[in-house]
Amino acid sequence: MKRSFSIILAVLLLTGFGCSKSKLDVENPGAYGYDNYFTGAAQLNEAVIATYAVLLHNGMWSREYYFIFDLMGNDAKRDAPLQGDIRPLSDFTFTPSNSILTSLWASMYRLVLRANVVIDRATVWQPATPADQALQKQYIAEAKFLRAYANMHLVMLWGRAPLRASYTEAMSNLYPKRNTAAELWTAVENDLKAAVTDLPLPKDQASNDLGRVNKGAAAALLGKVYLFQKKWADARTVLLPLTQAPYTYQLSIKYDDLFTQNNQSNPEILFQVMHAKWTDWGIGNQYYVFGGQETWGNKATHSDRAQEYGFNDWRNVFVSDALVSAFRYTNEAGNPYVDPRAKSVFYGNAASGGKTDYCNQCPEGTQAYPFAESQGGYRWRKYQYYEEVKSYGGPASGINSLVIRYADVLLMLAETYIQEDNVEAGRPFINQVRQRVAAFQYTTLGAKPNAMNILMRERRIELSGEQSRYFDLLRWGLLKQVLNAELKDQYGAETFLDRNVLLPIPQQEKDTNPNVASDIANSWN
Repeated sequence: MKRSFSIILAVLLLTGFGCSKSKLDVENPGAYGYDNYFTGAAQLNEAVIATYAVLLHNGMWSREYYFIFDLMGNDAKRDAPLQGDIRPLSDFTFTPSNSILTSLWASMYRLVLRANVVIDRATVWQPATPADQALQKQYIAEAKFLRAYANMHLVMLWGRAPLRASYTEAMSNLYPKRNTAAELWTAVENDLKAAVTDLPLPKDQASNDLGRVNKGAAAALLGKVYLFQKKWADARTVLLPLTQAPYTYQLSIKYDDLFTQNNQSNPEILFQVMHAKWTDWGIGNQYYVFGGQETWGNKATHSDRAQEYGFNDWRNVFVSDALVSAFRYTNEAGNPYVDPRAKSVFYGNAASGGKTDYCNQCPEGTQAYPFAESQGGYRWRKYQYYEEVKSYGGPASGINSLVIRYADVLLMLAETYIQEDNVEAGRPFINQVRQRVAAFQYTTLGAKPNAMNILMRERRIELSGEQSRYFDLLRWGLLKQVLNAELKDQYGAETFLDRNVLLPIPQQEKDTNPNVASDIANSWN
């Protein structure tokens, strides 16, 4: 039998080698390719949706993104169950081979690649109807927003990085050199300016476009870009219109409502990553977050955050001691004060201001939160379901990830005034955010240094657990100073080094791109 199979295989090989090349290279006129598939609105829309899908990939919002920036910003503190390459993020002991940071880098470039495909194919499309012409502008603008989002992360986190300006350039240059930070910031600004121009207003979006970006999201992200570059007046110019007609953004009546499964249409949200609670649809696997959305999960879009952070589930992280302390400060009379947002952010004891019970809507009734360092300590309530269920039983959260919301816009506006020493003009924006939770109103912010301290604390409290603090400290130039003080209290050592201000270029990138590898100092960045 084995000898017969060998003879048949030999005949097939000889036959194959004997055929002429022209007979083998027959084109299939019905086959789709890069040049002939993206020829209409439906196909280009698929390409846009595939670009958004990268927001759920490895290193991104379904699993690792919140770990990376909650740990590195010290909003979260590791617990014993947290292992693998996520654990070193908490004390900056990671190396260039860290798989989590490598995934973040790779997914940002995948986002750029897919956005470039949309821009390239939509640009050569020649739509015949006004409706399709409007879609052409929208698709290109959405892709430019997403490309800007990726490039913004690359320049913020790694400084100099290759700039993939187009699909054709990327295909013709497999080993790009690193661009300057200034070149990356310029590309980000240009993309977002174009997106603001061509994206629809929120009120003009179709109901089935929920989650897709619009003018408001693009303007808010552009405002952040300007803040990073200390362009205070430019930031205010694009952010202030978001507080006026035709925009209708407003703070959610209840702070808690922002972090529930029903938050999708909340008028406070400008940009969110959409999730849907995983159910057994016969497709994928609820544990896909460990392998990448398109590898395991097919059409599933859920987040793993609730179970990973949950005190009655995998309990991988605590709320950091420094964050808990931030909710306790003095009021204008100099008296001790506990910020009312504490009970919405974390479970704790009465002294901390954290919520001391849970399961208020569970069938078994309200439960006392088991606060003790050996049992619970300070644990996350934000993005959790513990008011409804006692435990989850799987990583299947459908609570959307909030990227930019109106409170963030108001605090950014306050900062533009304070940074220009017009402190009093910034105070109403801070008070507006505080008024929603019935926190005391400031009658004065004092001089600029004190006003900035108040603004920094307000951003930390209001946006805690929303992956904001690391980036805030980064743009304020305070990463080493602030984090080492907190890490010493928490872990007994000042482990943030000067080199940690930028992340290491991934070893995988150095191994595959000689032009990047030769442009790195001290094997780091």
